[in-house]
Amino acid sequence: MPVTNRQIRLARRPVGPVRPEDWARTEEPVAAPEEGWFLGRTRYLSLDPAMRGWLDDRPSYLPPVGLGEVMRAGSIVEVVESAHPGYRVGEFVSGTFGVQEYVRSDGRGTHRVDPALAPLPTHLGALGMHGMTAYFGLLEVGALKEGETVAVSGAAGAVGSLVGQIAKLKGCRVVGIAGGPAKCAWLTGELGFDAAVDYQNEDVRRALRTHAPDGIDVYFDNVGGPVLDAALTRLAMHARVVVCGAISQYNNEQAVQGPANYLSLLVRRARMEGFVVFDHAARYREAAREIAGWIADGRLTAREHVVKGGVDDFPETFQMLFRGANTGKLVLELT
Repeated sequence: MPVTNRQIRLARRPVGPVRPEDWARTEEPVAAPEEGWFLGRTRYLSLDPAMRGWLDDRPSYLPPVGLGEVMRAGSIVEVVESAHPGYRVGEFVSGTFGVQEYVRSDGRGTHRVDPALAPLPTHLGALGMHGMTAYFGLLEVGALKEGETVAVSGAAGAVGSLVGQIAKLKGCRVVGIAGGPAKCAWLTGELGFDAAVDYQNEDVRRALRTHAPDGIDVYFDNVGGPVLDAALTRLAMHARVVVCGAISQYNNEQAVQGPANYLSLLVRRARMEGFVVFDHAARYREAAREIAGWIADGRLTAREHVVKGGVDDFPETFQMLFRGANTGKLVLELT
């Protein structure tokens, strides 16, 4: 049995960008699982923009991570010891276990993952919360219809890349907004988007006018800020704006920048709606089955950006999200 468990804990609440001193690296003894529990070794950690919001002490859809607590994170663990009748040594389990090498669990809030169905990192991305977010955000909140024009920001990220592909599968025109020529080329090449806008090197508003001349029916927003403002000027009549995230605003030291062009919603009789994927938990299996089928028949590409390292590498790897350094779902593999 392992002797110590290395962990990353929240040492102080960041103001603006997260800094190394906001984290504490700790170790604690590993205890054998008691009856009805299992011990798991972390294999993969999910790194997501939403984690930045969990560090702030303010009301949200989840309580903030407490000072001194192990950093909250989704992960996949391998069962290494078990006193639980439902979990066997060698099985893989997904749950919100936190940034640590070993976890003890009674099985609540977890589910088994099958590495034969898809590679383990895919269960944190397309077959995990990101796939569910893309699926329900686009099809339920966005009320997508065949033949519509969809624009998605953060299009080369874990959620955005799936949103665009699902929209294509549903017979829509798709415009992705991403940072840099390489990401844009990936969108229009491998993923089959109809057009891509490089927000780092293009005028987004002008580019959307070119690529969506009849307006945007569904805008799926992952970044907020100036990109959202540009998209609001290009809405079609009765458009739907899906608010999934706002990564451009998470590190603000001042108040979050709201949409300046919100009156477009009035003029275009459009609606703007936020959502949290947990609201659709009762239908996760339904969505996962359909997404797994798309992956199996080659109609949907699930891409994970896997960084190999240890628990101590979490703080620096987490920063990749805010530098735009990842393409697809960012995962830390504990080697």
